[in-house]
Amino acid sequence: MPKYVIEREIPGAGSLTPADLKAISQTSCGVLDNMGPQIQWVHSYVVDDKIYCVYIAPNEEMIREHARQGGFPANLVSTVSAIIDPTTAE
Repeated sequence: MPKYVIEREIPGAGSLTPADLKAISQTSCGVLDNMGPQIQWVHSYVVDDKIYCVYIAPNEEMIREHARQGGFPANLVSTVSAIIDPTTAE
């Protein structure tokens, strides 16, 4: 199943409180529960004005539908073509 990285432009994301992040996560999980098991949230990285999310889904449209239903942006959706880490150098 394809893996995607989603860039979400959210001004001040890096300053969100733990309660804010919990609420966003709960919204996302609620939408995922309604959409079914084909789409999975792996994890997200919160930085200054963006959140980068890693998802597994059958297609980009499902990623965009999740964003629409959740009410959060999906400014850029990129398909992961490979994953590398330090062991790739071995």
